[in-house]
Amino acid sequence: MSDKKILITGATDGIGKETARRLAMDNHEIIIHGRNSNRVQSAVSTIKQESGNENVFGEVADFTSLKEVKRLSLKLKSSYDALDVLLNNAAIINQDYETTVDGFEKTFQVNYLAPFVLTNNVLTLLKGAVQGRIVNIASMVHSNNINLDDLQLKQNYSGLEAYSATKLYNILFTFKMARLLVGSTITCNCFHPGVINTKLLRNNFGSIGGATSEGADNSVYLAADAAVSNISGKYFRNSRVASPAQIAEDKKVQDTLWNKTLSWVGNYLEDYS
Repeated sequence: MSDKKILITGATDGIGKETARRLAMDNHEIIIHGRNSNRVQSAVSTIKQESGNENVFGEVADFTSLKEVKRLSLKLKSSYDALDVLLNNAAIINQDYETTVDGFEKTFQVNYLAPFVLTNNVLTLLKGAVQGRIVNIASMVHSNNINLDDLQLKQNYSGLEAYSATKLYNILFTFKMARLLVGSTITCNCFHPGVINTKLLRNNFGSIGGATSEGADNSVYLAADAAVSNISGKYFRNSRVASPAQIAEDKKVQDTLWNKTLSWVGNYLEDYS
């Protein structure tokens, strides 16, 4: 019998796929998310074969559409009574300013808005677990400042700066969510996975990183290790609590970002629509 039910977004390659494989080998039930059906099914088949675990499933949703994110959350809630872990792993770097069908800058939506919507919409499933966990992938290259009047960098766009900005937003979101969940059975943490030789890194910086197994060490730890079951609202590096940029700790900034986000995506949140 499997231990935890774990949803991993962006798990058809890189750290997400390796994390899914490792957790499947530990006999957890894994839900692999991706945007391409063929790649999702390929990852499911590979991980089943390598782990010997038949409790590996796939879900498809394109995070450039918030309608699809909401559809995914509704499907999950119709299929499951509880979810032990949500690992928000999916991320992109878009070198040119490009908007989605929802009108948001693409990196901003995929890396930040989509996990915001998904997380809020599956909170009821996480509350159904004995100890639910929200784990968000951040990065040590997260920005050390924020322009709350231009979160999508419309005035001066750079792909790498947009990525760094969204990773700061992920940390701010993590800390705010953890504050909201105080007194519940759900924890919410984020982490820097390391400089890992993923497709994202290769496409933007070259093959300069470590093995995906190193990045998965960190995500597996936060997803399943008993040592962090009572830790929430923290940023981790190398499986240890670390300090992010000072701005990330600012509760007023956390609150302002949260409220702005609600005003944009409220129609996709079941509690607000």
